[in-house]
Amino acid sequence: MLEVTALGWTLTIGVIVALLALDLTLGVLRPHAVGFREAAAWSAFYIAVAVAFGLVFAGVVGWDFGAQYFAGYIVEKSLSVDNLFVFVIIMTTFAVPEKYQQEVLTFGIIIALALRVVFIALGATLLNLFSFMFLVFGVLLIWTAIQLFRHRDQDPDVEDNVLVRAGRRFLPLTDDYVGGKMFTRVDGRRMVTPLFLVLIAIGSSDLLFALDSIPAVFGVTSEAYIVLVANAFALLGLRALFFLVKGLLDRLVYLSTGLSVILAFIGVKLVLHWAHEDISHAVPEIGIGLSLVVIVLVLAITTVASLLKIRKDPDTVAHAGSVRAHSAGAEEERQPR
Repeated sequence: MLEVTALGWTLTIGVIVALLALDLTLGVLRPHAVGFREAAAWSAFYIAVAVAFGLVFAGVVGWDFGAQYFAGYIVEKSLSVDNLFVFVIIMTTFAVPEKYQQEVLTFGIIIALALRVVFIALGATLLNLFSFMFLVFGVLLIWTAIQLFRHRDQDPDVEDNVLVRAGRRFLPLTDDYVGGKMFTRVDGRRMVTPLFLVLIAIGSSDLLFALDSIPAVFGVTSEAYIVLVANAFALLGLRALFFLVKGLLDRLVYLSTGLSVILAFIGVKLVLHWAHEDISHAVPEIGIGLSLVVIVLVLAITTVASLLKIRKDPDTVAHAGSVRAHSAGAEEERQPR
C-alpha cells in the first residue's frame, strides 16, 4: 500500500493549485484567440510536467506505483480527448466566440477537478468498505463500453441535457455574450448570458465523464493518491490540448471504438480482481504491466486505423460516441464544425 505523508499531499496539492492558477490566469484574465503555436507549446509543457512528475514519483516510491500512475494518466488522457469532442460540440452549438473559449474551458476544468475529487473520495471509501464495489465498477464500465460501441457513430445532443433545457426555459437569457460575462443587467433586470448555459452544459458533461473515468482509473490502481494526480495532470492540459487538436478531432474516426475496448478491458480487470479476492484465488488477475501494454496498444491501433481510414475516405467524420441513443426528434448527424 502506498504511504503518502502529509507533506507529500501538501506539496502535490500545491503544485496542482499553482498550475490551475496559471491556467486560470491565461484563460480568464487574458482572453484571446489561441493560435496553434501557443497551444502546442502549452500542451508540451503540461505533458512534460506530467511525465516529470511520474519519473520523480516512480524514483521515490518504486516503479510498480510509477507504472500505475502512467497507466492511470494514459487512461484519463485518452478519455479527456473524447471529452474534447463534447466541448467542441457545445462550443459550436452555442456559437461561443473564440476569445471566450479559454474562459469556458478553464472553468470547465475547475468544475471537472472538483467533481473528480468528490468521486475519488467516494470511490476510495466504497472500495475500502465493500469489496463487491470492484464488481459494481467493473459491470458499470462494461455496460458503458457496450453502449459507447453501439452508439459510436453518434454525438451527444446538447439539447438532450435537462439542465440546458431548463435554463433556456426558465432563465432570463440575453441574445449575445455581453463581453464574456455570465450575468448582466438589461434595463435594470438581472439576466444570464449564453456563457452561463455553456458552463452548465460543460459542468453536467463533466459529471457524466467523472462517472466513467473514476471507475476506469480505479481499474488500474487502487491508490487514491495516484487516482487524484493522474486525473489532475490529465485535466490540467485540457485547455491547451483543445486548441491544439480541435481541428484534428474529425480525423480520429475510431477513437470512440478504441475507448470502448479500453473501458471493457478495465471492466473485465475489475471483475476478475473481485472474483480473485472474494471467490477464489485461482481466478487469474490482470497485472498492471499487461494493462499498460494493452491500453497503449489499443490507442496506437486506433490512431493508425483512423488515419488510414481518413486517407482512404477523406469525407469520413469522427464522432464522440454516446452512451445512449438520441431522444425522439434529435438530429442523427452532428452539425459541421
